[in-house]
Amino acid sequence: MVGNIKKRGWMMSAQWESWLFLAAILAVALFGKNRSLIIAVLVVAAVKLLPFSDKIFATVGAQGINWGVTVISVAILVPIATGKIGFAELLNAFKSPAGYIAVGCGILVAILSAKGVGLLAASPEMTVALVFGTILGVVFLKGIAAGPVIAAGITYTILTVLHQLPAGIK
Repeated sequence: MVGNIKKRGWMMSAQWESWLFLAAILAVALFGKNRSLIIAVLVVAAVKLLPFSDKIFATVGAQGINWGVTVISVAILVPIATGKIGFAELLNAFKSPAGYIAVGCGILVAILSAKGVGLLAASPEMTVALVFGTILGVVFLKGIAAGPVIAAGITYTILTVLHQLPAGIK
């Protein structure tokens, strides 16, 4: 939110509100003992204290998901690089229904994630709800924070079926 926000008869600046919001997320993360979210909030808070934080946040906001996907991709490729997974394991995956289901789900998640990134870019207001849902899932249901892009893709699919996509989304 930009500027001053009226709250129950008193004004709170967007700057203070953002600190309060981060503190609330930190409290929830501490309550849920979610180390990743605790670290994320502390890193964001530390960057927020820097005089050039706007530039950092703009860069991370624009490229952060891509960087995260790259880091996840590297982690996924480690067993291949170390020889723990090879062509034999790949071929064995196609010898069972579970293997075909896994391949199909991988394809589905890739497609949903691509649509989700587009939705997040075009509808920033969706981000708030998706992040809140992700935080709830991470903290209280022991999920992981890889969910926002996939959740956005699922949201995109549901909104497409319901013909409720925000303007400018294809």
